[in-house]
Amino acid sequence: MAVGNEWINGYLEAILDAGVKLREQRGAAAVQLPPLLPAPEDAASAVATAATYSPTRYFVEEVVSRFDDRDLHKTWTKVVAMRNSQERNNRLENLCWRIWNVARRKKQVEWEFSRQLSRRRLEQELGSREAAADLSELSEGEKDGKPDTHPPPVAAAAEAAADDGGGGDHQQQQQPPPPHQLSRFARINSDPRIVSDEEEEVTTDRNLYIVLISIHGLVRGENMELGRDSDTGGQVKYVVELARALAATPGVHRVDLLTRQISCPDVDWTYGEPVEMLTVPAADADDEDGGGGSSGGAYIVRLPCGPRDKYLPKESLWPHIPEFVDRALAHVTNVARALGEQLSPPPPSDGAGAAAQAVWPYVIHGHYADAAEVAALLASALNVPMVMTGHSLGRNKLEQLLKLGRMPRAEIQGTYKIARRIEAEETGLDAADMVVTSTKQEIEEQWGLYDGFDLKVERKLRVRRRRGVSCLGRYMPRMVVIPPGMDFSYVDTQDLAADGAGGAGDAADLQLLINPNKAKKPLPPIWSEVLRFFTNPHKPMILALSRPDPKKNVTTLLKAYGESRHLRELANLTLILGNRDDIEEMSGGAATVLTAVLKLIDRYDLYGQVAYPKHHKQTDVPHIYRLAAKTKGVFINPALVEPFGLTIIEAAAYGLPVVATKNGGPVDILKVLSNGLLVDPHDAAAITAALLSLLADKSRWSECRRSGLRNIHRFSWPHHCRLYLSHVAASCDHPAPHQLLRVPPSPSSSSATSAAAGGGGAAASSEPLSDSLRDLSLRISVDAASPDLSAGDSAAAILDALRRRRSTDRPAASSAARAIGFAPGRRQSLLVVAVDCYGDDGKPNVEQLKKVVELAMSAGDGDDAGGRGYVLSTGMTIPEAVDALRACGADPAGFDALICSSGAEICYPWKGEQLAADEEYAGHVAFRWPGDHVRSAVPRLGKADGAQEADLAVDAAACSVHCHAYAAKDASKVKKVDWIRQALRMRGFRCNLVYTRACTRLNVVPLSASRPRALRYLSIQWGIDLSKVAVLVGEKGDTDRERLLPGLHRTVILPGMVAAGSEELLRDEDGFTTEDVVAMDSPNIVTLADGQDIAAAAADLLKAI
Repeated sequence: MAVGNEWINGYLEAILDAGVKLREQRGAAAVQLPPLLPAPEDAASAVATAATYSPTRYFVEEVVSRFDDRDLHKTWTKVVAMRNSQERNNRLENLCWRIWNVARRKKQVEWEFSRQLSRRRLEQELGSREAAADLSELSEGEKDGKPDTHPPPVAAAAEAAADDGGGGDHQQQQQPPPPHQLSRFARINSDPRIVSDEEEEVTTDRNLYIVLISIHGLVRGENMELGRDSDTGGQVKYVVELARALAATPGVHRVDLLTRQISCPDVDWTYGEPVEMLTVPAADADDEDGGGGSSGGAYIVRLPCGPRDKYLPKESLWPHIPEFVDRALAHVTNVARALGEQLSPPPPSDGAGAAAQAVWPYVIHGHYADAAEVAALLASALNVPMVMTGHSLGRNKLEQLLKLGRMPRAEIQGTYKIARRIEAEETGLDAADMVVTSTKQEIEEQWGLYDGFDLKVERKLRVRRRRGVSCLGRYMPRMVVIPPGMDFSYVDTQDLAADGAGGAGDAADLQLLINPNKAKKPLPPIWSEVLRFFTNPHKPMILALSRPDPKKNVTTLLKAYGESRHLRELANLTLILGNRDDIEEMSGGAATVLTAVLKLIDRYDLYGQVAYPKHHKQTDVPHIYRLAAKTKGVFINPALVEPFGLTIIEAAAYGLPVVATKNGGPVDILKVLSNGLLVDPHDAAAITAALLSLLADKSRWSECRRSGLRNIHRFSWPHHCRLYLSHVAASCDHPAPHQLLRVPPSPSSSSATSAAAGGGGAAASSEPLSDSLRDLSLRISVDAASPDLSAGDSAAAILDALRRRRSTDRPAASSAARAIGFAPGRRQSLLVVAVDCYGDDGKPNVEQLKKVVELAMSAGDGDDAGGRGYVLSTGMTIPEAVDALRACGADPAGFDALICSSGAEICYPWKGEQLAADEEYAGHVAFRWPGDHVRSAVPRLGKADGAQEADLAVDAAACSVHCHAYAAKDASKVKKVDWIRQALRMRGFRCNLVYTRACTRLNVVPLSASRPRALRYLSIQWGIDLSKVAVLVGEKGDTDRERLLPGLHRTVILPGMVAAGSEELLRDEDGFTTEDVVAMDSPNIVTLADGQDIAAAAADLLKAI
């Protein structure tokens, strides 16, 4: 027992005493093993096990070694303060058993985690095998007897390319195919392509608009508060520098970095500024007056979401994501229009009223899980490509936390909202065209944990796409490795040329610091702060720079240094381990590491050889690298696992050779830089040998230095941006952009003009609509099959026909007020009826629906009734919705639009009697729709164990082009939405699933189709601000109800209008909750109380829009 650890004796004695008491009570013949030990099969083995069981060994190995000794020591000091020895012994015994119970609970958590992980991996393997089997059926493109649209490669080359996509040794030489095959195909190169500096730019002739999103943390361009909290770290610096670098890339006109606006007294006022310019546009930079007025450059755009006066951690931002999406949608749409007017104005031949072609984002890039969900929803609404970067992944963190065994799953979910974060990452994978990673290890070991990505299936899909063979409705995003860029502008090339060259400059600088008798020239203060630790500062310096984290493995480095006499004689060791004031006041992990470092320095008597300064600034880091280079030192990163290794690149930029861990990103970095050695971080001897080989062999040191400086440009921001844009061009589909309507003038202003012209009451009110109908840019489509209308009708006849389609049940005054008609762009606000009125049998509840419709129509009648449109949003099909409206006495033509089949279809009843779905919207939602390929998979995966085939069968009457409907007879015989979606993702199918009609129907619709997304589609097409939209919902409803609640629009929850809902089939209890999706305390959500005058209250609320 070491000195100072005698307190453990008390614990051991208490356990031994407890064992004696137990044996005395139970008798020697009834020895019972503790629950943690496996039960022996017979009595003989039980006796043998009991004989070998040692409480002391058990305590040391299973309890003490698994807990922080400082916590145990604090407990011991409290216990020994007891004056009564008997009370102290009893207390010790009780504490020991409590610790034992904690260890037992930890074992149970580990066992539960292992069981869940095994079950999940089995499900993933089954899904992967099923997808791979289906994809291999037509992999040769021969069974259908039709040739491929592209020349197919041979199977061997395709498999070689696919196998090389996610890993493997880049240096291994591949055997080329025979010469007769080279003319038929090009080899599929799935490795990240290195773009040379001489390569022609792929976007120089374009004016691209790029949107980056990073929501959490404190984001600003200058004086970044990195390290202020866990949300303001390297990601903030990364996205700001990426925005600047992209804006400086030829062909990129504007870059917007969207983040959250924070007007909180606890943070600096700059985080509340709506816009911050990062780079000056080229047009303004060339303008001597500085007033060029160009819209180009890079900007931080801060959008409010949630409480503006609070700085929220990222775990609390989830309910406010929809509000951020709506504000981002409005911003991007406005910027797209403005850029179109500036960069591509309509030609004069189109007339003065012609609208410019909007410049939509070239790509929308989300960073981290929260921004990935925002980017997915935003890209879906705008029909533009989406890219995501994970930075840190939820499933990986969940596994690490569960392996530690200190927190059960429920506590992890409550603290980190981990299930909500994982679902956001899965949503990002569903929509992403490309996923940017830093290393191949991230692809294989981290993204491979997700339902939405399977490396084997992705390789097969990539080969099939290359050959022009159908992917059978399956999709996996493309993973590309693009290392983060670095800003090398602060590196002084003159100093770099001299540093480490062994010239007089290095010795002179050090001599000025060491010799106090000579006048010192201005040198970095951090140099003297480091060199004061050394007895002989002239020796080369081994530099380690990291935060004090056990994963950084600094203690193994110290052991290697302390146990090697040659290394101690040859070099000094500098440890830059963050900033500290008092170790006792630091967090547990950091304090433990620093305490261990000090103990090891004392154990090996390393005083005068190891530097460990307490403080340094971010601006001091370059000077620390320079100091190590001047001494001809080496940088080392001995981390157990290093996701990327930015410090290795920084060291190379200053001419430092490196020794780095072989686990993670440094493998890829050193393959490019060739400026050091890889080692096993657990092997102290290997670390020593690697350091000695670089420090003792000066020619090898110089070669590594030259190689690093020669190849460092591959990690520069310009190179990063060229590589990024080339991957976006190759991996992302760029569909036809939206054709936005030019919003006509306000009806009120037109009415005033008409009245001034001397028109009568009816004529004055009809004149604005007549004018708008003559405007060709409005393009109202008319159903030629309608008996009321013909292609040759005049504007007045069309106006009269539109008026006749208004509901006859409403008062004449209301009809006159709404005489403005249904012209898109004429509506100033929308009232959306999204109350799911169904009975227990799944049929529409006509009585409740009639109340809701009458309430909506009466609440909408007001001074601005003519400018307010009406939309019905439902899970019913178009014919079912029309029949339901007619059954409750409402004319479907009184609605501007019907959103049906859970968002799969939109139709406009005022266009004609046939009620055809909007073809443009159908093309919009066709994105990644698996079609008939998923039709048979849903019943197989959606039925619960023991269910019959008829319990979930195709409902052919409710199906449409973009909606597969299934009749569910019993809610207990079908699986929940989240489980089915997970199973489909594992097989490469991307869909939205909604249970509707009181759990009696399952609608499977495209990824871009949903009731909330359809509403936003209309708001974009018709130019209606979402703040001018009100949505009426019930207290319960379909499984997509919770997605209808949040956003920038006003939501009114009506009580007593829904008899039966479907939300019980949404997700399991161990998932996230509705509170993680929508903030019910939002001022935009109003719940009306029972007994309240609902009509009057709703009318008052609608006045706000």
